[in-house]
Amino acid sequence: MSPRAVRGPAAVTAVVASALAAGLLAAPQSASAAEVRIHDIQGSTRISPFAGTQVSEVPGTVTAVRAFGSSRGFWLQDQRPDRDRATSEAIFVFTGSKTPSVAVGDAVRVSGTVSEYYPGGADAGLQSVTELTKATWTVESSGNELPAAFPLKPATVPDRYAPDAGGGSIEGLRLRPNSYALDRYESLEGMRVSVEDAPVVGATTPYNELWVTAEPGHARTARGGALYSSYRDPNSGRVKVASLIPFAQRPFPVADVGDALTGTTAGPLDYDNFGGYEIQATTLGALEDGNLPRETTRAQKADELSIATYNVENLSPKTAQAKFDRLASGLVHNLATPDIVALEEVQDDNGATNDAVTSAGATLKKLTDAIKAAGGPAYEWRQIDPADDQDGGQPGGNIRVAFLFNPERVSFTDVAGGDATTPVRVTDKDGEAALSASPGRIDPGNPVWKDSRKPLVGQFSFRGRPVFVIANHFNSKGGDQGLDSRFQPPARGSETQRTGQAQAVNAFVKKLLAVDAQARVVVAGDLNDYQFSPALADLTAGGVLTDLVTGMRKDERYGYVYNGNSQVLDHILTSRALRRPDYDIVHINAEFADQSSDHDPQVVRLKP
Repeated sequence: MSPRAVRGPAAVTAVVASALAAGLLAAPQSASAAEVRIHDIQGSTRISPFAGTQVSEVPGTVTAVRAFGSSRGFWLQDQRPDRDRATSEAIFVFTGSKTPSVAVGDAVRVSGTVSEYYPGGADAGLQSVTELTKATWTVESSGNELPAAFPLKPATVPDRYAPDAGGGSIEGLRLRPNSYALDRYESLEGMRVSVEDAPVVGATTPYNELWVTAEPGHARTARGGALYSSYRDPNSGRVKVASLIPFAQRPFPVADVGDALTGTTAGPLDYDNFGGYEIQATTLGALEDGNLPRETTRAQKADELSIATYNVENLSPKTAQAKFDRLASGLVHNLATPDIVALEEVQDDNGATNDAVTSAGATLKKLTDAIKAAGGPAYEWRQIDPADDQDGGQPGGNIRVAFLFNPERVSFTDVAGGDATTPVRVTDKDGEAALSASPGRIDPGNPVWKDSRKPLVGQFSFRGRPVFVIANHFNSKGGDQGLDSRFQPPARGSETQRTGQAQAVNAFVKKLLAVDAQARVVVAGDLNDYQFSPALADLTAGGVLTDLVTGMRKDERYGYVYNGNSQVLDHILTSRALRRPDYDIVHINAEFADQSSDHDPQVVRLKP
């Protein structure tokens, strides 16, 4: 049972009032108990025509009870549906922190206030849940048979995801459940639904949730996930599964991508701000282990330079030693000891303690010690401490990017002068590109880096040849409207800053290539955006860089899993002089419930 399923009292928001004023919704009406049924309350749009009004003696059968947390209540479903596919036949009766005195199978009549609850608040941009609040009820009979669950499957879930409102709200539009997946799910809000033999496409989270797909044949990855490869196709069959079954009676399954919930998984269809539509399961399928292996990559040859990127997820000396050990094992064994590693999310020496400490020597020493203990080399590191609380991330953590390198295989060209605020410049040394500072930060005063990590560039030497590596961690997608937003298509507000960051890095690479067209440049890191995004288009503009993920087989283009979508956020890009790169995304984290990071690392092998 998820501790995240909590909320305060439901209320009619200003969103509903403005929709009514604009004429997008029918005005509330009063009706006697004999006239009002659940499908009347739900209506044929996303907002109830009775929002804010009192209803009395609404009949239905209790199909499930949430008896935990501060969002307790029960789902009520009408046994006498209407013929309108747009109108849901069920509703959630919200009782706050009080456990309702009803049982599954009770036939009840409920009186209360019709409310629209917006998970995360109205400003989050998500859809609402129609509820009955301040409710009273009477039980008329018990032990009644439950209505059949609506099957979610390819024939019932449309491939098209949502109507296009030009970025505006779709709340006032009549639901078209045969045309759009979001409309289908909304038309089933609160109703019993089911999936059969459902593939797991998002591993079990610490909150006891997982993701399955109701469209097993649609856009699958090579390892069983749901591939997110364009804005046009968010994979409409994805649905989250939580459980209403007491864990003492049935522990929640610990599943990885590639597993399956065999048999029937069924329960009322709910909606929350941590992933949209979810089945609150009263029946859970049996977990079938897909035995998904963690990948390993081949070792580099003597004449190959291997460069990796790895988001180590808020790593600090306060992090458990077990995580350091697992990261180290992954670098040594799964990534075959890369010559250079671009790290992201390296925190300062006291982690999230919010004080003036910005150094990260203790963090990096703990990691390199763990690597050596795992049988790896004695890595050295280079990085620049950020100005305190200027680079975003967890408050007090001062996350930054950093380089590890194996001095037995590669050397670092140290040039003094790099600090948090001084921009590194490209210099000309007898026709060869060089750096005014190595390591150095790219354009740190540019507003595009506000509250975000500044890129770090360093010059390395491999077999006598210079190689420039730029480590990056672009701004996150925080604040973007979700795929299941009531605004369609959803706004991606964070994209503006990332495109500016991409342009800044692209401009720096062009300066290197202006001095030496054959400069060997590798851009790597967590760019927080997709290979088909405007940011990546700007980063590769002019053909100065190639995004290596685009050369992979389509069903292998992912290294992060979010809400059941396997997608690309991390990248390695190379300049033209680095021909025939051998690139690999090494799947050891993102698809698994047991992770050392939420990102998969990547590695490229080059012959400079």
